[in-house]
Amino acid sequence: MAEQTTSSITVDAAPADVMAVIADFESYPRWAKGVQTADVVSTYTSGPAAGRAERVFFALDVSPIKDEYTLEYQWDGDREVTWTLVEGKMLRALDGAYVLRDLGGSTEVTYRLALDVSIPLIGMLKRKGEKILIDTALKGLKNRVESR
Repeated sequence: MAEQTTSSITVDAAPADVMAVIADFESYPRWAKGVQTADVVSTYTSGPAAGRAERVFFALDVSPIKDEYTLEYQWDGDREVTWTLVEGKMLRALDGAYVLRDLGGSTEVTYRLALDVSIPLIGMLKRKGEKILIDTALKGLKNRVESR
């Protein structure tokens, strides 16, 4: 992963419950700010990730980023999920991960994100965009998991 932005949050739920929300892409538009569409394009049919999304198409509109793109996911049980950009219009790269750590009754969720866009952005502005995306995603995830 290229230069990345990282942030963490503690969620009052088990890692499996957190990962279940992360893996439920169809629900993203209801809780993930800026996600207008999240459609699973393909799922894993065998192996440890069977039944989980392999590729997901997103329509996102969260300033400063508005794009339609497809991500490919790699799952490591309820411990970690990573993704990479397959194709996008404005995005040239979008690599990220959710890393879950069991705290016994709660879960530390760390979100790593590195993005690159086709329009020139000052590094500081790009990091700010990453930070906004991460903080918004973590807060939305926490609220969604804890309200279930």
